[in-house]
Amino acid sequence: MSETLPQAGAEVLAGTVERVVFHSEESGFSVLTVRARGHPDPVAVVGHAGPIGAGEQVTASGAWVNDRVHGPQFRAETITTSRPTSLAGIEAWLASGAIGGIGPVYAKRLIKAFGERVLDVIETEPKRLGKVAGIGRVRARRIAEGWAEQKSVREIMLFLHQHGIGAARARRIFRAYGAGAIAVMSENPYRLARDIRGFGFVTADQIARAFGIEKTAMVRVRAGISHALGEAMSDGHCGLPRAELVALTERLLEVPAALVGEAMELELAGGALVADTVEASPCVFLALLHGAERAIARRIGAIAKGGPAWAGIDADKAISWVEAKAGMTLADSQGEAVRVALCSKFTVITGGPGVGKTTIVNAILRILAARKLEIALAAPTGRAARRLAEATGREARTIHRLLEADPQTGGFGRGPGNPIAADLLVVDETSMVDVPLMRALLEAVPNRAAVVMVGDIDQLPSIGPGQVLADIIAAGVVPVVRLTEVFRQAATSRIVTSAHAINAGQMPDLDPAGPDSDFYFVPADEADVAARRIVELARNRIPRRFGLDPVRDIQVLSPMNRGGVGVGALNIALQQALNPAAAGAATVERFGWTFATGDKVMQTENDYDRDIYNGDIGFITHVAPEAGEVTVEFDGRPLAFANAGLDSLTPAYATTIHKAQGSEYPAVIVPVMMQHAVMLRRNLLYTALTRARQLVVLVGQKRAVAMAVNNVAGRRRWSKLKELIAAE
Repeated sequence: MSETLPQAGAEVLAGTVERVVFHSEESGFSVLTVRARGHPDPVAVVGHAGPIGAGEQVTASGAWVNDRVHGPQFRAETITTSRPTSLAGIEAWLASGAIGGIGPVYAKRLIKAFGERVLDVIETEPKRLGKVAGIGRVRARRIAEGWAEQKSVREIMLFLHQHGIGAARARRIFRAYGAGAIAVMSENPYRLARDIRGFGFVTADQIARAFGIEKTAMVRVRAGISHALGEAMSDGHCGLPRAELVALTERLLEVPAALVGEAMELELAGGALVADTVEASPCVFLALLHGAERAIARRIGAIAKGGPAWAGIDADKAISWVEAKAGMTLADSQGEAVRVALCSKFTVITGGPGVGKTTIVNAILRILAARKLEIALAAPTGRAARRLAEATGREARTIHRLLEADPQTGGFGRGPGNPIAADLLVVDETSMVDVPLMRALLEAVPNRAAVVMVGDIDQLPSIGPGQVLADIIAAGVVPVVRLTEVFRQAATSRIVTSAHAINAGQMPDLDPAGPDSDFYFVPADEADVAARRIVELARNRIPRRFGLDPVRDIQVLSPMNRGGVGVGALNIALQQALNPAAAGAATVERFGWTFATGDKVMQTENDYDRDIYNGDIGFITHVAPEAGEVTVEFDGRPLAFANAGLDSLTPAYATTIHKAQGSEYPAVIVPVMMQHAVMLRRNLLYTALTRARQLVVLVGQKRAVAMAVNNVAGRRRWSKLKELIAAE
């Protein structure tokens, strides 16, 4: 934690960089020791800067803070640099490695040869460098190239800084466009939202305003339509009815509807948007999503044709064999599911908890493994893949890993030209898979392979656009096995029986339960009371009664982010209660959150490079405040996050039910209050219950539970997929 010193205020500090303690090439975050004018001793300056080296002149604007670990620091909002002017400063800068090919030894030789003119020689007469002892033509060329890149970066940084763009964003823009960054942004800043991952329309719009682009400029309105469809995507839509899209764009951009209509025609003519109908309603789609839905339908049609690679297996004999081999007896419904999967190229198996989906998958895998067939297992999240591996005893990978995700391009190594090697692909938790990922997956499946999709369509649909599993089932084209029978062992669990009751539109039993129950209801009529009871349950009651770790084993799942029992407020309360050491420990602050050793955090975006994905949970093992860096352990793998990278982390003592899809926890606490009314739906509550293995505790109001159970009307998702599959 840092606190502003009493005398601190916005001020400007200028001086010479004595030492670069830390500099991130990725984000520009820097820790500098500066010999500042008016200060007898060197001072620590912390902020974001472009390429920087010892000896450079810096001007920083910001405020003084008193860091509890490192003492007084100047926290800079902006840092601008200029060439060093003194001979000593020039030598220090060259020696710092700021220009490739020059270190301390060559810095001395260059200074000796050219004196104070050395920088001019590097820029205008680089061939002369080759005459200096030990440099030669190759190193001289390398120095000239390094100088040109430095100069280009600095000019772009200065240009962007003058338009209110910080160093971290400026560096990402430079990496995307190189020396052409200024030309690209002057012409159309909205390209940032399209070309650079992590840049949204809102950020691009801020930059456009700094460039003087008018609110009604056609370039803005055209980009704004895609932004509006992007907002619709975050609600699960692949497109929108035309009139609804015009109204949404008009509201988001604050421009006339006629102008939106004109821009929409230009976007349709240019191919960025596609017009189509959904059940006779005229709709508009982003071309990429419309193409993805068509590709999914085509691939399902192609894969489903013909017989599987194991043609000739007698299904009845195979079922008898696997029952004897595994020492079990399949129920009629389970046997039928195995029979359908063995006779089909594309099968869907769906059902709730306790209906035997895992038993069926294991039976299919045993039968086909005996034929020495190649089998691939995949799931949308790391946690779901690990559960699938544990349940089957076979390797299971995330879909991204199976497809060999490329962190540089965001694309995949596997595809039509390089399909996955499999005779059978089994995909678990398929209800979580959105349209773009399903397209990539099916395009990587060879035509010879069979596909078995397993999932629970009564859970929440995918966070991303579409409702793929539900649409495949509704299209009525491929065989679907619906499992409804809850087996005897699962039927003893009140979690399972309560989940099935909710799914059937019946109130679960909320009366006080006995000590051996795995499902409880704790009443609380006020948000502050509910919050206190949730903290007490997580900190004391559940760990004492069930022997569970309060941080690693207990997950609080809230219907929404806001409110007294929303994710935000609960994370603050739970962090204070479950990690009290954070209050006096070394911490890093980012976007209003304080991160400390021992904290439970969640990754909120896919990071293909490091193989961590949206929804993955980790635990902070180390904090380095001076570098603004934390180390997080994800399933035994330590990963460092600094500055801009911290944007992808959020506290995870509590999370939304949506974010918990595909995950499973020993114990789950779920606040269910009337203040959540806008979110209370049957599939939301059902999904929350099915995330728990050992224990569920609902905290809140019975009438809120009743509202959720009785509300089956989820928001319609606008998608063409069901019609496209049926047409195939």
